[in-house]
Amino acid sequence: MLSLATAGFAINFWAWALLSPLGPRFKDSLGLSAFQQALLVAVPVVVGSVGRIPVGALTDRFGGRTMFPAISLITIVPVLFLGLAGHSSLAALLIGGFFLGLGGTAFAVGVPFVNAWFPPERRGLAIGIFGAGMGGTAISALTTVRLVGSGGVATPFIVTAVVLAVYAVLAALLLRDAPGRTVPTESVTRRLLDTARLPVTWQASLLYAVAFGGYVAFSVYLPAYLKTAYGLTQADAANRMAGFVLLAVLMRPVGGWLSDRIGPVRVLAAALGVVTAGAAVQAFTPSLMPLGTIAFLSMAAALGAGSGAVFALVALLAPGTKVGSVTGVVGAAGGLGGFVPPLVMGALYGAFDSYALGLAALAVVAAGTLAFTVTVVQRSLHDAEPGWEPVR
Repeated sequence: MLSLATAGFAINFWAWALLSPLGPRFKDSLGLSAFQQALLVAVPVVVGSVGRIPVGALTDRFGGRTMFPAISLITIVPVLFLGLAGHSSLAALLIGGFFLGLGGTAFAVGVPFVNAWFPPERRGLAIGIFGAGMGGTAISALTTVRLVGSGGVATPFIVTAVVLAVYAVLAALLLRDAPGRTVPTESVTRRLLDTARLPVTWQASLLYAVAFGGYVAFSVYLPAYLKTAYGLTQADAANRMAGFVLLAVLMRPVGGWLSDRIGPVRVLAAALGVVTAGAAVQAFTPSLMPLGTIAFLSMAAALGAGSGAVFALVALLAPGTKVGSVTGVVGAAGGLGGFVPPLVMGALYGAFDSYALGLAALAVVAAGTLAFTVTVVQRSLHDAEPGWEPVR
C-alpha cells in the first residue's frame, strides 16, 4: 500500500510540475515578463495547495482507495487541455495551470492513507518514504524538455495523461484502506473547524510553509533563476533543478527516519539552520562551481529532511480521525509557501535586476522559523506527552 501510494503521489506531482521546465520556452515564445513567467509556474502551486484542505477532509471520510483514482482521473483533463490546445497564449496557460493544480492535492490523500497503516513509532519513516513521491517534479524536469524536443509541445502532456490513466485503473483495483480505519461521523465543516483549533495545525503549517514551500519554490523557479543569473541553457538549468529535487526527495525519508529516532524538533532545527546559511551565501550570487552548487545542494538536503520531519510531528500530535484534515491544512500552507517566493523573486528581479534580496529574505525567514521551532514547537511536543519514545 505504501508503494502504491508513493507511486500515485509521484505521478500526480509529475503532472503538477509540467509547466515549470517549459517556463523559459513560453517566456521566449509568448514574450512574457519575468513576473508573468513566475505567475505561470506558480498558479498550479497555489491551486494544488488550497485544494488540499477539502481533499484531506474528504480522504478522512472516503479513504485513499476512492480518492487516489479520483484525483488521478480528474487531473488528466487539464493535462490534455494544456498539451493539445492550451499552450498558445498566457491566458490559456493560466486557465490550464489553474486546473492542473488538482494534481498537487494528491499529497493530502496519501498522508492519512499511509498514516493509518503504521504504528506511531514508524510513521515518520513511512510518511517520509511516501513524501519521496515529490520526486515526480524531477521526472518532469528530466523528461519534459526532451519530449518536447523529440515530438513537440504536446508530447510530454500526452505521455503524462496516459500514465495517470494507467495508475488510476491500478489504484482502483489494488488499493485498500487500512483495516480498522476510523471513519469520522462529523460533517466536513465541523471537522475543519475542529482542526483549526488544534495547535499542531498552525505550528506544522508554519514549519511546512518554510520547509516544503522552499522546496517547491526552488523546484518551479530554479530553471529560470539559473538561466538568468548564470546564463545556463534551458536544458542545463532543468537538469540541475532535477539534481536539486532528487537530493531533496532522497532526504525526505531520511528526515522522517531521524525523527523517529531523535525527535522531529532536532531534525527541523538542524535543517532550518542549514537553509539559513545556504540562502545567506547564495544571496551574494557566488560562482556556481563550487560554492553556489554547495549552497543549493545543502539547502535541497535540508528542505527535504525538514519536510519529512514536519509530518513526523503531525503523526505524533494529530488525532487519528483528523490526520487528513490536518494534513490538508498543513499541505496547503506548504504549497502556498511555494507560491509566494517565485512571485517575489520575479518581481524583485524585474525591479532591481538582482535576486539577492529574495534569497536574503529566505535566510531571515528560516532563522525566525528556527527560533520558533526550538521554543514554541518544542514546548508543545513536551506538553502533549503522546506516549511516544524514539526508536532505540
